[in-house]
Amino acid sequence: MKRLVLAILASSLLLTAACNSATSTATSPADFQKKLQEDLITAKPGAVIEIPEGKFNLDRTLSLKVDKITIRGKGMDKTVLSFSGQKAGSAGMLVKANDFTIEDLAIEDAAGDALKIEDGTNIIVRRVRVEWTGGPKETNGPYGIYPVTCRNVLIEDSIAIAASDAGIYVGQSDTVVMRRNRAERNVAGIEIENTKNADVYENTATNNTGGIMAFNLPDLPVQGGGNVRIYNNRIIANNTPNFAPTSQIVSGLPTGTGVLVMAIKNVEVFKNVIKDNNTANINITTFSPPDGKPIKNAEYNQFVASVYIHDNEIAGGGKQPDVRLPKITALTKVAGSSFADILYDGVIEPKDGKPGAMADAKLCLENNGAASFLNYDAGGGFKKMVKDAKGYKCSLPALAAISLPQAGVVGGGL
Repeated sequence: MKRLVLAILASSLLLTAACNSATSTATSPADFQKKLQEDLITAKPGAVIEIPEGKFNLDRTLSLKVDKITIRGKGMDKTVLSFSGQKAGSAGMLVKANDFTIEDLAIEDAAGDALKIEDGTNIIVRRVRVEWTGGPKETNGPYGIYPVTCRNVLIEDSIAIAASDAGIYVGQSDTVVMRRNRAERNVAGIEIENTKNADVYENTATNNTGGIMAFNLPDLPVQGGGNVRIYNNRIIANNTPNFAPTSQIVSGLPTGTGVLVMAIKNVEVFKNVIKDNNTANINITTFSPPDGKPIKNAEYNQFVASVYIHDNEIAGGGKQPDVRLPKITALTKVAGSSFADILYDGVIEPKDGKPGAMADAKLCLENNGAASFLNYDAGGGFKKMVKDAKGYKCSLPALAAISLPQAGVVGGGL
């Protein structure tokens, strides 16, 4: 494979403001940025673009539209692309390419999304850190690691910190493995949105507003996400106050959500440690438009069904629900100031024009220790709430592991 090495600076040089001094003979930040963008544009398929150790200040989006490219740094804490002075572009890095790999570097303080990858097949994000270094702020970029409308996606051993929407997000995609990542101090730690066939395992989601989410939303070109396995993760104390802009739908995510399963079918949640999430360790719900208007997308199904939650270690959830949200406040008036570990709205998709039966929902709960449960009967105005989970003791067929062609990846961690 052809190697395109960016030997722009000695590896010990940090590109800070000092590099702009008149006495410096080193390549300036502007020259570095120009050279890097040129190399991304002119690279031939098969090239490996290596970025040396250092902190490099960039003021505009880096774009790549060439297939079969690898971008490689010297480590997520050694090669840092800083966009703290970004003046142009809607992302730190924007990639529209197939067979793309990025590894061993960091992207900090992007004005918009940190790393956005669109319409790609065979994508690898490995040992990449994305971060807004000032901590959680409404003005931070919305998405950290952000593949959208992609196929065959691997995100592993990466870190996302302080995104104002989702730290690690895969949307409208098919065939995904997200493993051994860490998401913290984001609004949503890890999101699987309108995506089919995903394995999410051995990740840590902590100190976000919400930990791991699998759901479908209307008004997106790709519908029908499902077949998602969430397992062997640590989802702990996701109680950071929601700092998303109020214009974003994620601003309605309750602070203290461990796992959210919403408007999706065929989800398996197992062998996780899910603890101390203040609204609920697991929240299973239909989708209701925040503006109360009818859903116009005829292809969209707002109901949740075929969810199998089993063999998890669950404790300490629901102790301090997020009463900034009117729906949560309303529920506390009838359910009390504390909720349960597993929260279920009890809304079932109608069948043949008649109300759906509990068996149609196919919600199965098994072997989750002493986890408490509450079906709060959202559709019936909280009138027939159920706290006993015995009626949901059942099993569903295990979902299939996800395999990827790149790097011989097969879903694992069982």
